[in-house]
Amino acid sequence: MLEKYDRESITRNITQGPVKYFIAIVCILYSIFHLYITFNPMPALLQRSVHVGVGFALIFLIFPASKTSSRKKVAWYDWIWFLLSLSGMAYLIYEYQDIVTSRGGMANQTDIIFSIITVICVLEGSRRITGWILPILASIFLAYPFVSHLDFMPERLLTRPYDMGDIFGQLFLKTEGLYSVAIGASVTFIFLFILFGAFLARSGMGQLFNDLALALAGDKKGGPAKVAVISSGFMGSINGSALSNVVSTGAFTIPLMKKVGYKKDFAGAVEASASVGGQILPPIMGASAFIMAETTGLPYSTIALAALLPAVLYYLGVIAQVHFRAGRRDLKGIAKENLPAVKEVLKARGHMLLPIVFLIYLLIKNVPVGYAAAYTIGFTVAISMIRKETRMGVADILGALEDGARQSLAVMAACAVVGVIIGVVSLTSFGTVMTSSIVTLGAGSLFLTLILTMLASMVLGMGLPSIPAYIITATMAAPALAGFDIPILSAHMFVFYFGIFANITPPVCLAAFAGAGISGGDPMKTGFLSLKLALAGFIVPFMFIYSPTMLMIDPTGLAVTAKDFPLPPILDIVTVVLTSVTGVIALGAALEGYFRGAMNPLIRGVLAVGALLLIYPELTTGLIGGIIVLIIAVWNIKTAEKPTPTLTV
Repeated sequence: MLEKYDRESITRNITQGPVKYFIAIVCILYSIFHLYITFNPMPALLQRSVHVGVGFALIFLIFPASKTSSRKKVAWYDWIWFLLSLSGMAYLIYEYQDIVTSRGGMANQTDIIFSIITVICVLEGSRRITGWILPILASIFLAYPFVSHLDFMPERLLTRPYDMGDIFGQLFLKTEGLYSVAIGASVTFIFLFILFGAFLARSGMGQLFNDLALALAGDKKGGPAKVAVISSGFMGSINGSALSNVVSTGAFTIPLMKKVGYKKDFAGAVEASASVGGQILPPIMGASAFIMAETTGLPYSTIALAALLPAVLYYLGVIAQVHFRAGRRDLKGIAKENLPAVKEVLKARGHMLLPIVFLIYLLIKNVPVGYAAAYTIGFTVAISMIRKETRMGVADILGALEDGARQSLAVMAACAVVGVIIGVVSLTSFGTVMTSSIVTLGAGSLFLTLILTMLASMVLGMGLPSIPAYIITATMAAPALAGFDIPILSAHMFVFYFGIFANITPPVCLAAFAGAGISGGDPMKTGFLSLKLALAGFIVPFMFIYSPTMLMIDPTGLAVTAKDFPLPPILDIVTVVLTSVTGVIALGAALEGYFRGAMNPLIRGVLAVGALLLIYPELTTGLIGGIIVLIIAVWNIKTAEKPTPTLTV
């Protein structure tokens, strides 16, 4: 199922022989290298080139050229790709001193040859592991500087002529192309958090999340759907892959949802929307928080705190709709005797929550992110020894090192191929053109500019994993908001949200397609239901642009590029939390047409208006919205008919 929707899952299955052990050893050494450079860093260009060179060499050994290629052995031509991938890395290491000193980064003929080889390897390797979208997009950008000076180009896109040395020197010899800030974050932060996730998985963290969610919510009204939302949210935040989360968690939760009475399209949509939302859920946010910190220069703690309330509102919106649909259809939960007890779950595996607490503590204490991740990996191994169910032996540790390297390859490839786009944007004026086009079309209106930025972010993010989706939207779309004095944190959070939600927005809604594949539902119906479930996530970004209090910042009097923000007044924070939480719950009731009883379309429309007024973080709108919601809630409770009882499933 995963292979049908996720290119990353199509791997070779070499079960024996020297090639199997060779790949395992290279993966383990790759992980050890990243742990080593955390405490003993190399020059940026060198460690990034090793990260890319060895990473793509592994891709050509692990990922076949096509779905029809052999999965049992490495093709002869892939060994050539393997060597070509390593050649660019070896050349940079050998020539490094000359490149940065006597030549000052200017490309000679040999540099251009190895640059072309490396770019081709990056495009082919990323095609194998991420699919066609990113390589095609990168190829279009790569072609741009070759033709950007020609007469047929629109005046806005005209540039000076660029030669091969300009283009490939930018991509290969500097940290503004293939080895850009995206790869910098991948090698410094993201790899270590993926490795941390691999260690958690080997210790049984996935089982803990599923069991704990079942114990907490399984017997509640519509319980399995709530279990899906809770477990998928936690897993999505750690593993950073919405598609794999849908398939792994959904294989367990979707059949349960269908069993208690949820329709198959809705069951798939719940899993898709919950899995995508994990990318916006602190503390890890699928590692995207660390990319944002690297891109903006903002402290991680500021980003995580800013993301907290919007993420809570998103998941509250999904759970509210799940709950009200269960109420309208009188869907029961799972019988309590068939569920694990919270006490027993925590007794068996609860100690494995401590590494996450430890990680949050280190990050709050401003321990460097790489150090925090490395320390937490060691802490995870130590804590796993407490109980037999989670204990990690030497084989588990080596397995986690191998798993972490394998799981990191998709992100590394995406960041590398996005580096081609970043390099071209840095070399040419394309980024400025994109920004000015959005601003021009916005005609001076902030709201219209936000709509255009939202659409641009969703188009740029279609079919992409969360990290490259954010990098591209941050490069292309976020600068358009700077002219309206929008703080850099708000602007980047805005495009981040919409770049991610492209995964559940028809027509290219890969997470919804995967959910439909498991549930047996219609992919497009599942996509539109996912969109409905995630509606709060589409509204909240507009609200925090107009009132940054929702992000727990007070940018009054500060420049748009400010990196440090004071907290808003406590009363403002409390007001925003209460009104937005109430508004999101009311919006869920309006969308489902049910609170304690059914509502007609007119009442639903009025309730939706009241909910939006509550979500908008202003005192006057909050009071008006609160009155509307209160009146409708009281009226609905008094007039609600008692539902027909059904058997507990």
